[in-house]
Amino acid sequence: MRLSSLADYAVVMMGAAARHCGGTRTSATDLSDETGVPLPTAQKLVSLLTRAGLLKSVRGAGGGIKLARPAAAISLADIIEAVEGPIAMTSCVESGRHDCALEGSCSVQPHWGAVNSAVRGALGGVTLASLANAPQPAMEVRT
Repeated sequence: MRLSSLADYAVVMMGAAARHCGGTRTSATDLSDETGVPLPTAQKLVSLLTRAGLLKSVRGAGGGIKLARPAAAISLADIIEAVEGPIAMTSCVESGRHDCALEGSCSVQPHWGAVNSAVRGALGGVTLASLANAPQPAMEVRT
């Protein structure tokens, strides 16, 4: 299992947004500059994360974006689901999906729900606060 680049960038950007918590609002441009996420991607992610209720956008003078709730109340699962949709290891556990050739005769399908719950639970147990407080890689200083 591997996260898409978009989901990975969303986690990186949310970590940067969390480090602004309690300070001034930030912007997609600032987050792009801080993280190295290309600006068009940062703008798309700000839109997705705002729509998911993880960021709050304020327009006008003094506007910008900030976390919609405390970093301790946002999980890694919340961020991934904002970008990727519901966490599902296989498509057969998604409601309405009937595209598996083994459907109806698969002995494993009834167990995927437990696997998905375990993965979601593990990702749900990692808070944005813990990610934002992780040691940052040292910036290379060029002279």
